[in-house]
Amino acid sequence: PTKILFSSRGGEAQETAKTELIQSLKVLEGVLANNPFLGGDSLGFVDIALVPYYTWFHAYETCGNFSIEAECPKLISWVNRCMEKESVASSLADPEKVCEFVLQLKEKFGIE
Repeated sequence: PTKILFSSRGGEAQETAKTELIQSLKVLEGVLANNPFLGGDSLGFVDIALVPYYTWFHAYETCGNFSIEAECPKLISWVNRCMEKESVASSLADPEKVCEFVLQLKEKFGIE
């Protein structure tokens, strides 16, 4: 669904992609209902494997015109907990730069 969010000019395909992405994120949100991290009480392998996707959230929100935080607040709280670890925060790309990159690609390829 994320490819459609970036490449679509809106309409039904983009709304479907947005809905599918949110549904996928809500699965993680459900896991976080009872735990601060995806694997339990402390940062673990699953968290480390999935937290890099956070760097794309701003681009998804910008291109899809929605808020992940509004849809999945526990997921954003989890991201914030992960980012409290210097090893995590220092290794991830800046979400603003990722979004700029996506917008540049959209412009280059003539996608609204």
